[in-house]
Amino acid sequence: MRVTDHIKNANGKTLFTIEVLPPLKGENIRSLFDHMDPLMEFKPPFVDVTYHREEYVYKKRENGLLEKRSTRKRPGTVGICAAIQNHYKVDCVPHIICGGFTREETENALIDLQFLGIDNVLALQGDAIKSEARFVAEPDGHAYASELLGQIMDMNAGKFLDDDLQHASPTHFCVGVAGYPEKHFAAPNLKTDLKYLKLKVDMGAQFIVTQMFFDNQRYLDFVRLCREAGITVPIIPGIKPITTKTQLSVLPTIFNCNLPEELTEEIDRCKDNKEVKEVGIRWAVQQCKELIKHQVPSLHFYSMGKSDPIYRIAKELF
Repeated sequence: MRVTDHIKNANGKTLFTIEVLPPLKGENIRSLFDHMDPLMEFKPPFVDVTYHREEYVYKKRENGLLEKRSTRKRPGTVGICAAIQNHYKVDCVPHIICGGFTREETENALIDLQFLGIDNVLALQGDAIKSEARFVAEPDGHAYASELLGQIMDMNAGKFLDDDLQHASPTHFCVGVAGYPEKHFAAPNLKTDLKYLKLKVDMGAQFIVTQMFFDNQRYLDFVRLCREAGITVPIIPGIKPITTKTQLSVLPTIFNCNLPEELTEEIDRCKDNKEVKEVGIRWAVQQCKELIKHQVPSLHFYSMGKSDPIYRIAKELF
């Protein structure tokens, strides 16, 4: 079922949804299911599955030369989606990214997803690899999420890369895109960021999932600005409970989000990460209660492989 249909069928009730990471290379699928099992109590109608692009390492050969090798620490997004849908009977929303894909590889991945009966995808630019200062597109790949979205919408219209195909069957993906309440780190300002978000919605994006935020006013202002710009699709807030002190510096750096002074001061007073976790859970519970009052479509939790904080939050809400 499409994400938009799940939201429509909820009749204004806020849903519980999660984003999960594929297991690390070498781990069993059971490691992911052990993480997800407790959260299935809250009946998420769909689960996002992240995609992690190739990185590169240099191995020294016997002759002293360096050999460039590609590595992917979390492979298997398409397979993980199939496993989750089969095991839990819930819809999956795989991330499709620009980084690391040519247009042909993107088309082939989408065809695989269609054959698996996956109805939804989240179209993202993806991150730059660690050895690059900025995002660099693959040769014959996409530089921007809007370009990737354009290819998916072409496939939904029955247009594939091979112009010689006759009577090609169209795909039927419901496509989501990312939204940034505090603007994308590469955007010069929020107004410019909203302009490109509006472009993606006009192209056919049907829902938005936001970057994590810790101040609800940032999300509410973002929604208001989107509506004023003519963006009418559902805007799903992304939630991440803080669990360690190091996240005070890591999260703003990686995700370009601000942490309220009240939250950071309370965490600074914590003696250890056990206390930090309790503060993070309390903060997220209050965030979520306020968001439910505003009838958000779903509370979308970034699990990052840790189910216990999310379970405790959801237990108080659903």
